[in-house]
Amino acid sequence: MTEKLKITKVGYQKLQEELRTLIDVTRDEVKSQLAEARAQGDLSENADYDAARNKQAEVEARIKQIEDILETAEIIEEAKHTNRVALGSTVTIKVLSTGSEQRYKILGTIESDPFNGVISNICPLGEAIVGKSAGEQVEVKGLKPYKVEIVKIETGENGKNSK
Repeated sequence: MTEKLKITKVGYQKLQEELRTLIDVTRDEVKSQLAEARAQGDLSENADYDAARNKQAEVEARIKQIEDILETAEIIEEAKHTNRVALGSTVTIKVLSTGSEQRYKILGTIESDPFNGVISNICPLGEAIVGKSAGEQVEVKGLKPYKVEIVKIETGENGKNSK
């Protein structure tokens, strides 16, 4: 059985929008590029044609990927008024070895974007803190295990409801 991918309602809607754009807009643009490249003549040494075919393959692969995600996705409710870290929580942690504080939103793997402060519930840090409460210290397992303290848990849109 295929494991359900967890995604927020907003993330699901964004994927649906991207799929519609790829199918309704991008696909037609690529078809036009292919037609223009074909009109140039000899396809065996036509860089524009090769580029358009590559773009077509990328677009079709992304369409298939999004369709697969949407088919297996489980829409989750973001955490609301909880004192434990859950999907949808925004969490401020303190790395105990350095004293530095970091803030992360916890979402499913599809929506994770570590460079922008969004981590997955199944990454080592996410696994360590999901289900824990503010004030708890946990060890994050990995190549170099480290300890963090959960400083604050926020819930709701943009992490507005503090705990």
